[in-house]
Amino acid sequence: MASDLEAKAKEAFIDDHFELSVDLYTQAIALSPKKSELYVDRAQANIKLGHYTETVADANKAIELDPSNSKAYLRKGTACMKLEEYQTAKAALETGSALAPGDSRFTNLIKECEKLIAEEMGDLTQESVENDVQETVKSSADIVPVSDQLHQATIEVKPKFRHEYYQKPEEVVVTIFAKGIPAENVAVQFGEQILSVTIDLPGEDAYCFQARLFGKIIREKCKFFVLSTKIEIRLVKAEQIHWTSLEFSKENRIIPSISVPSSGSQRPSYPSSKPRRDWDKIEAEVKKEEKDEKLEGDAALNKFFRDIYGDADEDTKRAMEKSFVESNGTVLSTNWKEVGSKKVEGSPPDGMELKKW
Repeated sequence: MASDLEAKAKEAFIDDHFELSVDLYTQAIALSPKKSELYVDRAQANIKLGHYTETVADANKAIELDPSNSKAYLRKGTACMKLEEYQTAKAALETGSALAPGDSRFTNLIKECEKLIAEEMGDLTQESVENDVQETVKSSADIVPVSDQLHQATIEVKPKFRHEYYQKPEEVVVTIFAKGIPAENVAVQFGEQILSVTIDLPGEDAYCFQARLFGKIIREKCKFFVLSTKIEIRLVKAEQIHWTSLEFSKENRIIPSISVPSSGSQRPSYPSSKPRRDWDKIEAEVKKEEKDEKLEGDAALNKFFRDIYGDADEDTKRAMEKSFVESNGTVLSTNWKEVGSKKVEGSPPDGMELKKW
């Protein structure tokens, strides 16, 4: 049932399991594709994951199904701001605000949009002024003092494109916000721990982003996509560890993972300042010493009898006891058929005689 899936998706979202939430909403949408609220809620989960393009698509679908759904405009406005589509964001937020006049979220986001739009226009104006200054410097280089030229040369230039990243256990997703860039003008190269991105547009200085990554990646599995508003790069981690930053630094070194034996048959080892003893080896050595121990006199004879007697069957044991006792220790037979029906007479060794006391 779609309602059950929707309930589970909301529960997953509350527990910060955003990927699971998106999957559950997707299953619910498959069962109820005309329900606007499902797209709105999935859009919210996508915002948490940083999937802003997917958020806009969900919001647009929700608006198509229900143009009076103010939350859909809120989701669209939020995602468009993240994508630096400020004019589109403002238009969506203003429509949503008209549908929900008491919701202060729209008012706050619209103000932020207007501020960002003004900054964007200011950057364009500043760029125009800087271009005019450069042209003036070029045309009158013979009369401009050298100190002023050096001052112009030291003006800090902002990066042309902004980038950010988020991560999952198995991958890191890097986003470079570059609008309307043809795919043929984008080059992305992957190294073992290097990411290199070049955007080369005709008539403009090439944009280059190159970073030594926090951890190693699997180059063959890494991919990138050139979209209308951004370049999305998916880096597959060589190890499923948490990256504390995108780029490597001496302060952010990777802590080696400790492998834990999966089998319970091994004895646990504990840290100690003393040399570790191999108790299995010691036990084997003791058994070998006992086996190889050289005994003399009665001890050797008793050990000999124990070894034979221990592995014998009942008839053999009876034959050994009867022959040994009746012959006064001079005969030891293991054949019960031979000694069982008669008395065993003593048989002393050559050169000796049997005496009765």
